[in-house]
Formats: sequence, structure tokens, C-alpha cells
Amino acid sequence: MLVQMYNVSKTYLNGVKALNDISLKIDRGEFVFLMGQSGAGKSTLMKLLYREELPTRGQIFIASRSIVRMKTREVPLLRRNIGVVFQDSKLLENKTVFENVAFAMHVVGANRREIRERVEEALGLVGLKDKRDCYPSQLSGGQQQRAGIARAIVNRPLIVLADEPTGNLDADTSWGIMELLSEINKKGTTVIMATHAQDIVKRLGKRVIVLNEGRLVADSMPGESIA
Repeated sequence: MLVQMYNVSKTYLNGVKALNDISLKIDRGEFVFLMGQSGAGKSTLMKLLYREELPTRGQIFIASRSIVRMKTREVPLLRRNIGVVFQDSKLLENKTVFENVAFAMHVVGANRREIRERVEEALGLVGLKDKRDCYPSQLSGGQQQRAGIARAIVNRPLIVLADEPTGNLDADTSWGIMELLSEINKKGTTVIMATHAQDIVKRLGKRVIVLNEGRLVADSMPGESIA
């Protein structure tokens, strides 16, 4: 089992209870949709998984290691195994596509040859080899998101967390991004994607976890109704 959460709650200092007693397990190689209205706790759950936040209560294990008990110096190694795709791609405007993707490898201390090979491989997978020297402002929204995905996968992570990756894109571009994430998943990477897009969820037929006001209210396997 790759991800295990046991009785996880998160209450912020202002008293807002973002997550309430969440327990779930996600296996290696799964593609899981995380659904719920704004404020349901989806983004908080994502932040807990890559340890931007710590839970108020409960335990979280990734690859059998507690990330709650993890020492601060161990967090970079955890994040090397987790790629994150954001809704707005969060590319660095003063860096080219190649440099943006390479940056994810620089921060984990990879050598120059490895960076060059891995970045070229990632850009090839997302179809952006011909845009390697372009800056984010020269890319379409879909291309920016593809560059963000390349950055997320360049370290060959165990897990890709995608937080509303199609939220700012038109329907055709969104399907292109979903096909790309599906292809990454087929290669063995676990994908956990937060989304509001019910059409995408229904069409792909993957596992769906639904949150409501911080509680897990549904967990349906592929083929089951999410209604």
C-alpha cells in the first residue's frame, strides 16, 4: 500500500476544521480522483501528502514511512518521490521551459548530465521538445500546464498530485491533459487528482473519493456510481 491515512484531522489556528477524521488507503499504480465542493478539504489533503502541512491529529504513511514523524531533513527526499501539478502551473517566468523543468532536479542535487537527459525525456513525453527554449509567456495555457507536468514527473516520482490541473483550461485542452496524466499512470506512477470536472471523472471511470466539509463521504471504485 503506497498511501495510508489513519484518523487524520486538520484544524487551522483560526479554528477552521479543514479535515475531520479521514482514513483511506491508496495502492501503487492507482489513479484516484478527489472530489468535493470548494472548501471540502481537497487542497488541504494534498498539502498533507507532500508535507506542506502537518495534521492536527492522525497518521500518514507513504511507502510505509510516517511523514508525520519524519525529521525536517528527510522532507526533501520525500518530495523527490512526489510530483505536484498546480492549477496555474506555477512556472518561473524568467526561466525557459527547459530551465523550469530542470529546476526540480537542481533542488535535489542531480548532476548536469542526468538533468539534461531526464529533462529531454520529460519534455518528449509531454510533447514540448520544440518549446524547450520558450518562456512561459510564449506558451498557451495548455502548454504551460504540460510544462508543469514535465516538472512534476522529471524526478520519476512514485506519486503525482494534481490539484485542479484542468481548472483554467477549455474542454479540448483539458482532455489532452487528462490523456497525458493517464499515460503517466499507465507507466506505473500513482496519480491523485483533485477536480470539480464531473464529465472527466465519469468518462475515465477511475476510483473517486468525495469529501464534504472535511469528511470522507464516498469512496467508489472504477465502474461504481458516484451519485
